[in-house]
Amino acid sequence: MGTDPLLEEGEILQGTTAQTFHLAYSIMDSSRVSTFFISILLIVYGSFRSLAMEEGGGEGGDEDKRKENSSITTLDSLQAMCLPLGASVSLLIMFFFFDSMQLLFAVCTAVIATVALAFLLLPMCQYLVRPCSSGKGKVSLGPCGRFSMAELVSLTISIVVVCIWVLTGHWALMDFLGMGLCVAFIAFVRLPSLKVSTLLLSGLLLYDVFWVFFSQYVFSANVMVRVATRPAENPMSVMARKLSMGSGMARHAPRLSLPGKLVFPSHQNIGHFSMLGLGDIVMPGLLLCFVMRYDAYKKAQAGRLAEQGIPLPSGWYRLSYFHCSLFGYFLGLLTATITSEVFKAAQPALLYLVPFTLFPLLTMAWLKGDLRAMWSEPFVTVPPAKYQTI
Repeated sequence: MGTDPLLEEGEILQGTTAQTFHLAYSIMDSSRVSTFFISILLIVYGSFRSLAMEEGGGEGGDEDKRKENSSITTLDSLQAMCLPLGASVSLLIMFFFFDSMQLLFAVCTAVIATVALAFLLLPMCQYLVRPCSSGKGKVSLGPCGRFSMAELVSLTISIVVVCIWVLTGHWALMDFLGMGLCVAFIAFVRLPSLKVSTLLLSGLLLYDVFWVFFSQYVFSANVMVRVATRPAENPMSVMARKLSMGSGMARHAPRLSLPGKLVFPSHQNIGHFSMLGLGDIVMPGLLLCFVMRYDAYKKAQAGRLAEQGIPLPSGWYRLSYFHCSLFGYFLGLLTATITSEVFKAAQPALLYLVPFTLFPLLTMAWLKGDLRAMWSEPFVTVPPAKYQTI
């Protein structure tokens, strides 16, 4: 008997519809939605913290501003090109020597995460201690320096969070530490121009693609995935064995997943986690921080022109570079998520995030006539010559 072509077409259509529904359901999973929301929120918040430091905002006085400015690092072209190479060396060290150096990795990560989390919590602590303190007095801690009450409170909370994370190894505390690292990195690292931004993101794109897609052909393992998912031995367990404090503590201390990524559990699929590396938030976040600073720079220019009575071009405030780049980041993250779901394999997120953020920005800057200014350090003002020749 022959088959009914209409029946076959209906079965194919039904199967396609079911696959499309399953794909949409997987993308709308609570873990993926949390990843989208938190990563975008961290970039926006880190950019605003960076802009506030740039404009000299905040609660502190001149001493605090000098301390913050001394901590800011501005990358140049050479550093931007060398950063992917340095990241590759660090990745190989963690891949080959993780077992022998995991205690060092865990301790260094805990110390850095404590400082970063204190920076993340500082505005909230300043708001909480404001009714109890005038904000002018500082407590001296000897050679460590002088600190405000808000700084001490935020540091204390950070130390408590890190200690609980070491004792429990809970994923939420690890995410909390990772969020602090993201915000601190975005706030304290500057990209001075679009040229440096393009060099940095292009190099990191190649870095991400190689270590995710091609490292297994060289090292017989996916180096990026292996390092990202390998837990470290708990420092409490190591100390218990060395000090002979009992086998129970050494045996029951949880292994620690180092906060180099954000993980969110799924409520639909029990035991399933969505993971996003901190570099996939921080590196595009540096670009968005740069364009937010450029938007503020253009707004200040517009204010000066308005004071002089010069009419502004039409559509000056209609769409900012930051909005364009942030929407591109969202589309890149969505594309990376769909691709990983379709191919059922880990994807280098920067392969999608870099083009979706960089290309629209370059196009928009070219259309607005700002590409030349943004390409070569737009925030550097050339002082006027002392003597002019006629």
